Amino acid sequence: MTLGFNLRDTLRGKRDIQTVIERNDRLEQVIDLINEKYVDTVNSNALYSDAVNGILSHLDPHTVYIPADEVEEVNETLEGSFFGIGVEFSIIRDTIQVTSVVADGPAEHAGVETGDQLIKVGDSMVAGVKITSDRIIRMLKGKQYTQVHVSLKTPLAAQLKQVTIKRDIVPVSSIDANIMLDATTGYIKIARFGAHTYTEFEKALQELIKAGMQQLIIDVRQNPGGYLDAAKNIADELLPGHKLIVYTQGLHSSRYEYKTGNKSSFESGKVAILIDESSASASEILAGAVQDWDRGIIVGRRSYGKGLVQEQYDMDDGSALRLTIAKYYTPSGRCIQRSYANGKDAYSEDFVHRFETGEFTGHDTLVNLDTTKYYTANGRVVYAGGGIKPDVYVSYDTSKRAPGMLNMMYSEDVKNVVWDYFTSHRVALKQYANINQYIAAFKPDEMVKSFLALQDPVFRKTVTKLLRQPVNYNFFCMHLKAQLARILFHDNGYFSVVSREDNVVQKAAQAFNSKEYSAIISR
Repeated sequence: MTLGFNLRDTLRGKRDIQTVIERNDRLEQVIDLINEKYVDTVNSNALYSDAVNGILSHLDPHTVYIPADEVEEVNETLEGSFFGIGVEFSIIRDTIQVTSVVADGPAEHAGVETGDQLIKVGDSMVAGVKITSDRIIRMLKGKQYTQVHVSLKTPLAAQLKQVTIKRDIVPVSSIDANIMLDATTGYIKIARFGAHTYTEFEKALQELIKAGMQQLIIDVRQNPGGYLDAAKNIADELLPGHKLIVYTQGLHSSRYEYKTGNKSSFESGKVAILIDESSASASEILAGAVQDWDRGIIVGRRSYGKGLVQEQYDMDDGSALRLTIAKYYTPSGRCIQRSYANGKDAYSEDFVHRFETGEFTGHDTLVNLDTTKYYTANGRVVYAGGGIKPDVYVSYDTSKRAPGMLNMMYSEDVKNVVWDYFTSHRVALKQYANINQYIAAFKPDEMVKSFLALQDPVFRKTVTKLLRQPVNYNFFCMHLKAQLARILFHDNGYFSVVSREDNVVQKAAQAFNSKEYSAIISR
């Protein structure tokens, strides 16, 4: 009986909204009339999608309609898996290069190795035909246990090898990195909050604790959010006792509180949460709970400011509606949702405004639109609206990004140079047994020379002049070294390199090792 009543309460909203849609058929009548009477041929699905989006335009910016052909792709990222062969690739000189093979995945079982080139999928040629990433992904994905036949070429062999791979579950990890920055400082980078994020986080946390971690940096910069439960469970690992993590409430949704349980694997060591202007939703729930309970410090720039909760309703045609049903509130009672009263365009242009005011690159110029004071556990004043304001502000680092540097760093030439170096030195690179040896000994100067050699004479002069400045040369070398480390040691290798030059990571580490940390949380 109890289960029945709980299911009734859980499913009531979904039944009600479907009933409303079935009852109100004016939209269907309009589209039917257009199909029957309109002078020209029309796309009914496009009409319906545009009509629904027109309705939603009067609501908040985070209520969205997902067409049926996009639902699977949208859900995969959060669900944490899909059916495929288990490789990462990069298209270099119109050829698909396997840059990483998922451990214990279908491709590894079939004998695919990093460095292999994908030439054919079935009878279709995929090399030298201007293939796109989207198309090759569609060719490699499929139903579980179905087979795909591929033709591969290894750098050391002239003949193609034929491989049959049985598609299976391929996990999509939401933890980009878990590394030790030094003897006592651990670092975990969370890319999103999906169905398996907490399990991945718990595993990463235990590995770092065994490695001697006493203080932890959790990086949720550029993290758009995801499942609230994932953020709640991670906060539970950090907060001791029976504490409120977040509560939700809406016009048609009664207050629901999420509290800590008995997890608390890391309830006493120092904690820093890294945020920026793209840290949203579940990222802000985690940061807000840590800040409100004075459990750690928040470092970086003001977060996105999304305090709305969506629930997904599946439609009969396979499409879905993600409808905002409630707001969430941090333990101190604040809702950090940015105002969208001036429309969606003004809402999205808030980031331009932050740049223009110098908040990204100069001083933290946040004016508290909501002047209501809220208080942390130790009596610190915090404010609602506009996002989570960090305890330690760190501006966007422009000192190492001279004009043209970013375009140069992420160019096709750099991608080609790094890959060519790997394929031609793959035997010699095996001397680095771990990332620490690689960081200490490897010099990327040869890759810099190769990059310069690829440039036309006029541009080469400009690049050479730019790289004569030590700060630019060192930053460019770090980028090349990090990209190669990703091939050799996966994402942990990449972040092990870049974290040493990351001013936000370094600022958090400095706070740990000074009086600043205790001064902030006890104020």
